[in-house]
Amino acid sequence: MSLLEITNVTKLFGGLAALKEVSFNVNEGEIVSLIGPNGAGKTTLFNCITGTHPADSGSIRFLGEELTHLPPHEVARKGIARTFQHIRVFRRMTVLDNVKVGNDHRGRTGILGALLRPPWVRREEEETTKKCLEVLSLFGERLLPRVNHYASTLSYANRRRLEIARALVSQPKLLLLDEPTAGMNPHETQGVIDLIRAIRERGHTVLVIEHKMKVVMTVSDRIVVLDHGEKIAEGTPAEIADNEEVIQAYMGERKRC
Repeated sequence: MSLLEITNVTKLFGGLAALKEVSFNVNEGEIVSLIGPNGAGKTTLFNCITGTHPADSGSIRFLGEELTHLPPHEVARKGIARTFQHIRVFRRMTVLDNVKVGNDHRGRTGILGALLRPPWVRREEEETTKKCLEVLSLFGERLLPRVNHYASTLSYANRRRLEIARALVSQPKLLLLDEPTAGMNPHETQGVIDLIRAIRERGHTVLVIEHKMKVVMTVSDRIVVLDHGEKIAEGTPAEIADNEEVIQAYMGERKRC
């Protein structure tokens, strides 16, 4: 079943086409990797899906419903969450409070409830805390013992994990991960590979932007390749590895680095 349907999506910045009629589907339960050289349009596509920078033309449908031109908070309510290429955590908030932010749009407490604190508000807070701790348990010793630490005290890799935890607590049907292993060593990268698999086992569908080919080839059911804003290939890891156009546009570039 197609969870996300992207059809002829184009995004212009002035006279530059960052995306040119990109089309592909993401099926429920899949892990799909989006790859391509720097500037290929990968993060721009994430921004179009989540409403940060709406597409200029084309269609983005999620569970059959059109998302194009919906604001980001409405897209989140539909069941899509994301992380960012450049880490965005609240450095002067604790690990637990950072994760709670990801559940905020699902809560009912307003200003009056926060001031008067009736029993239902306390129950909602307890339920939120329980949900956050359950998500943090996926990260084991990396985050769970640090729930009361400020995010600013975390290592770079753990701040990336924290951002994933914040996205997961909203219980998204589709999780968008933007370079989740950036800046990580091989051991940390393997941990993220295992985490992505665990996320899928929890019932989430994953669309991931990634540059490390070990990650891409290990976790992906399918791979979509962008180059200069256009889709140049789509297929299984084995099919992409043997695609001459991909090797020239992306893998060849990586080999020269």
